[in-house]
Amino acid sequence: MSNNNFFLSNILNSKKKLQFHYANPTDNTLRIDANQSIITVFEYDDTSVNQYNLSEVGECEKFINSEKNIWINIDGLRRSDIKNVCAMFSIDPLIEEDILSVGQRSKYDAFDNFIYSLMYMLSYNKTHEVLNKEQISLVLGKKFVLTFQDDPERDAFGKVRQRLLNKTNKMQQYGIDFLYYSLVDAIVDDYFVMMDIFGEKVEKSEDAILQNKYRIDLPTLLLRKEIMILRHVIYAARDVVSNLIKNDNNSFQPKTERYLKDVYDHIFQATEMVENYREGMANLQDLYMNNENLKMNESMKIMAIVTCLLAPASVIGGTFGMNFTHIPFLQDKYGFYVAVAFMLLIPAWMIYVFKKRGWF
Repeated sequence: MSNNNFFLSNILNSKKKLQFHYANPTDNTLRIDANQSIITVFEYDDTSVNQYNLSEVGECEKFINSEKNIWINIDGLRRSDIKNVCAMFSIDPLIEEDILSVGQRSKYDAFDNFIYSLMYMLSYNKTHEVLNKEQISLVLGKKFVLTFQDDPERDAFGKVRQRLLNKTNKMQQYGIDFLYYSLVDAIVDDYFVMMDIFGEKVEKSEDAILQNKYRIDLPTLLLRKEIMILRHVIYAARDVVSNLIKNDNNSFQPKTERYLKDVYDHIFQATEMVENYREGMANLQDLYMNNENLKMNESMKIMAIVTCLLAPASVIGGTFGMNFTHIPFLQDKYGFYVAVAFMLLIPAWMIYVFKKRGWF
């Protein structure tokens, strides 16, 4: 297979890996129920906090009329569980549909008694070098927060739990709206972790291309897919945080609103970083193609020089190989040596001229 064909085949194979699959986010039949749901409840006030691990969703009913702040987190979604929880807390059926959606865009909805946000938590699988995203739904009521996570095996809010259980931390004193802010902030913080990972990958790709380690491959295409996912998630999350700040139902205290503005500043910074990475990936692809063209030009230059150097020998050999009876020097006993001498001297003279003119 020629170099060009092999190069094109690698591009096509890379493009196959970058295919996107789109689905109707309102089609809940696409969701596969989790084998089990992990239900965790935190009940707290200014002075105490209690954690409960429930075996079934029905046990959440006893917390509905609690005077304390309630955080119910469900890892691993099942239709029956979501339906029961939403019925207990009088959650709108449209929100129930969004919680069970697949591939839904990040969104914000404000109702009279609660706020709903859908965002994505990002994680990086180092073993398979794949960027994963997990759909997170968050509902804020007057005395409760409900969170729904797709993946039961990964704890998206581990740091928030630790802070809430830490008696020296003031989270429990700031109200339920501050807990909601802390959950959103945890999601946004993970974006910066992903940005650091992919920033390092972009730098390594640039170094590898400059050192010509990638011969016939397009590593930038594989990174561009992940940068596009980052960009899509971060831009949509920015709109969600912006709407949280501008909410009309006074769900957040002024102190919490200041913290939300800080989150918005962070996510705005993340959007600038992802745009820089996106532009950097485009530059890397141009750099890669320019390197390949340069190497191709160098190869063509060497072949052209070799062809020129062999041309005198071809002309001399062809002249004395013609089928004529009388050819000068044909019968001369030194004719062969003279011909070979010219075959060597002329290319040597050509090399001298080429070097003097700076052709190589």
